[in-house]
Amino acid sequence: MFLLQFSENLKLLRERHNLSKIQLAKIIGMTDRALYNYEANVRIPKLDVVTKMAKVFGVTVDELVSNQEQISSTHAARETFLQTAKKPYGSRDKKEAEALLVRASALFSGGDLDEESKDKFFRALTNAFLTAKKEARNTYEVKQKK
Repeated sequence: MFLLQFSENLKLLRERHNLSKIQLAKIIGMTDRALYNYEANVRIPKLDVVTKMAKVFGVTVDELVSNQEQISSTHAARETFLQTAKKPYGSRDKKEAEALLVRASALFSGGDLDEESKDKFFRALTNAFLTAKKEARNTYEVKQKK
């Protein structure tokens, strides 16, 4: 059960992040053949590999190996945050927001949060990110006008 769920989630998350097998393998530091074997349900990855993958996708290890409904819920909140960040500031800042989520996901490693807590976290993160961007923009524009 673990292997089947993991391989399905791995493929789902890789596709959602618009990564080819070769790209993801390079990011993680493995061969694309090894990644193919994980997605094809042929081999079981070591825990350190699963941890690296979870970090790349901004999910916990538990989410990576659990049912897809949990991933879908987390992914929806993540996408809402990224789209909110992109609207006023563009694609470059969306990439900054993605990097922030990868770093923030380390906070959830090894623990589960209920949906309400995840929602509060993403709302607070969105607010903090947008406030910081607005302040940076105001500071930069003031310097530029002088």
